[in-house]
Amino acid sequence: MKKLPVVLLLFAFLFSFGCKKNTAPEKTDNTFSVLVFITGVTAGSPTYELMAQGALDFAKNNPNVNVKIYEAGFNQAEWEQQLGEMVSGGEYDIVLGSNPSLPQLAANVGRMFPDQKFIITDAHYEGNPQIRTYLYNQYEQSLYLGYLAALVTTSSMRHANAQKKIGFIAAQEYPLLTKQMAPGFLDGARLADPEIELDRRIIGSWADANKAAELASAMIDWGVDVFTSIAGGASLGMIKTAVDRGAYIVSYNINEYSLAEGLVIGCGIMEQKKLVMEILNEALAGNIEYGISQTIGIKEGYLGFIKDDPLYINSLPQDIRVKFEVFLDDLRAGRINYVVPSL
Repeated sequence: MKKLPVVLLLFAFLFSFGCKKNTAPEKTDNTFSVLVFITGVTAGSPTYELMAQGALDFAKNNPNVNVKIYEAGFNQAEWEQQLGEMVSGGEYDIVLGSNPSLPQLAANVGRMFPDQKFIITDAHYEGNPQIRTYLYNQYEQSLYLGYLAALVTTSSMRHANAQKKIGFIAAQEYPLLTKQMAPGFLDGARLADPEIELDRRIIGSWADANKAAELASAMIDWGVDVFTSIAGGASLGMIKTAVDRGAYIVSYNINEYSLAEGLVIGCGIMEQKKLVMEILNEALAGNIEYGISQTIGIKEGYLGFIKDDPLYINSLPQDIRVKFEVFLDDLRAGRINYVVPSL
């Protein structure tokens, strides 16, 4: 049997994919099926780990709910095709994801499959009746993590130097990072000391820990003594450099104190698992309103800070903890004035 040319095979696939628009089979049972679409891999990403765990825990408590976790990998050029392939059979009541770039991909795929619903956290997208989004107020989390970083870099702690420089290492540029998170980190720091400078560098990968380590080392040479990162698994390279050379770290979204005891001196928390379980409960009841976006933050109980861990208490002098926690309380109570930059 002769093999078909590659071009013909590709054409056949695209034709088949395109013809599935109105042929999705109807569900014949009472199960509620959820596709958790991971734009990357779960391991090493707090956002995805919490989302997957929340969905799986919800399914354990609701026997009629089925959950499939699908990891699309790091090649973003393939995400849209993979999403289309996954929903083409019509078996999922909702697709659940968490990525700022996912709504546009969902909109593209949704045109092919108009009955498919998408719910996406950590993203903002409005006006599409197939898509509902929830945006964490990451500018807000950046404010208080930056404020803590400034208190440390201007302190007399062991690894704090005389220069007022903090560092932000990211895997890549994207609107939420560029317009809200990095500016918020610096804005928060300058609420503690207006002379703080920020060194922000891009790895170009969510997995290249060696590159992150190199960047962190160069930043320490420049005078940075407190870091943060949004870099997935690559951030382990930054942590290793901080341990080897002596620098402090504040973390977004999850408890990482044990990764470098005495050096990870503050951890924000994003209640992704809580949000996912609430979303699924509403989706199961048929109460999700699509086409809108909701912003949630510290006041709503979806962002916070882990201050009851002994490693936090033992790592920071009491005067710094007291000053930081007053700021945190003021922010939660609305006593800190700020304007979230638009995306």
